[in-house]
Amino acid sequence: MARTSRLPGFYKVTVQERRALVSDATGTEILEMERAFDAGGLDAETADKFVENVLGTYALPFGVALNVRVNAHDFVVPMVVEEPSVVAAASNAAKMVRAGGGFEAEVDAPLMISQIQLTEVDDAPKATAAILAHKAEILALADRAVPGLVAREGGARDVEVRTLGTADDRMIVVHVIVDCRDAMGANLVNSIAEAVADRLAALAEGKVGLRILSNLCDKRCVRVTCRVPASALATDDMDGDHVIDGIVNASRFAELDPYRAATHNKGIMNGVDAVVIATGNDWRAVEAGAHAFAARSGQYSPLAIWRRDGDTLVGRIELPLALGTVGGTLRVHPAARLALRLLGSPGAGTLATLAAAVGLASNLAAVRALATDGIQRGHMALHARSVAVAAGATKSMVERVATMIVEARDITLEAAKRALEVLSSRDGDGATVVDADE
Repeated sequence: MARTSRLPGFYKVTVQERRALVSDATGTEILEMERAFDAGGLDAETADKFVENVLGTYALPFGVALNVRVNAHDFVVPMVVEEPSVVAAASNAAKMVRAGGGFEAEVDAPLMISQIQLTEVDDAPKATAAILAHKAEILALADRAVPGLVAREGGARDVEVRTLGTADDRMIVVHVIVDCRDAMGANLVNSIAEAVADRLAALAEGKVGLRILSNLCDKRCVRVTCRVPASALATDDMDGDHVIDGIVNASRFAELDPYRAATHNKGIMNGVDAVVIATGNDWRAVEAGAHAFAARSGQYSPLAIWRRDGDTLVGRIELPLALGTVGGTLRVHPAARLALRLLGSPGAGTLATLAAAVGLASNLAAVRALATDGIQRGHMALHARSVAVAAGATKSMVERVATMIVEARDITLEAAKRALEVLSSRDGDGATVVDADE
């Protein structure tokens, strides 16, 4: 069948049935999913080669966001996250965006910054001039450190020099700008920093300090926009026009108040991080870069904003995203490799647009909930299933217990235990239990 991300009723069917639907939608073999997921995606022996002092592995749920359409192409987007409602909310919001034509995205070239700190520099202007006069030499020296990257048409592209602090600090920093192609680029950029440091120090008549990449990769940004018709935003209790007003108000709140902006951005990163983790990328680097970018003006600000355009809600997000589709974890983690195949084996730029689009969808879901029913209603309803499991419910009993405690508006462990006792008593008196998993 044609590649699609529209799979109605997906949440209602079993895990095996979902795998079959995704297999049809993406061309990924069911057997490959079973091999990647049934053991948590990673065995202990392989994990022992990842990090130190390994005792085992720690699994997280691997889900997919549906309804995602970016630049006129459909994607079933993998997400790894432990928080209830994140996947459902992103899928639901993506469906609303789809009604307006889907997400439109653009991404910068994959440029990363290699930082070389130089200390004890007595004449910063003279040092700067000397380094820039030898730019071609520095770029050539950098390229020799990463021949494989150069062979893939990447490599060093530019040199920048910044003076830090006052004259008393005697410090400058040199940025070597590196095109990393489809790699995230940390190891490549660090290798370049090491390779050029001594020559830069000699030119500056100073000493070598730190040599490391910057996670504020603001030359590698992605921008995603969407348009959502008012009709797609309406709830049972509020028409779409009023929902737009509420979302725009929520956006302005975040733009004016860093305390609100932090939570606004957390909702964005719910979606971004889940895609980043699923595809074997470094979510900590992404978080650091995103929050530094949000504070670049001197006040912490929202990464996504929402405005009205007639009877349409318009959203826009911009953030730096250094993601890779080659190297690193992807070489050895079967679930990460499978995640990329579910996406059609995209390049790093396409992967960045998908992560940002899911982040914008997650933000839309959150601000819409806040502007209408409140964030807790939907979130706690999904959280009820986790509470039911903690109370001891299994299989079909999970949904039955969850339904009871949601209807009672008492989503607590104690309430779930009471509901489980009631249901067990009823079933023990002769009621027939039909397990949906059987």
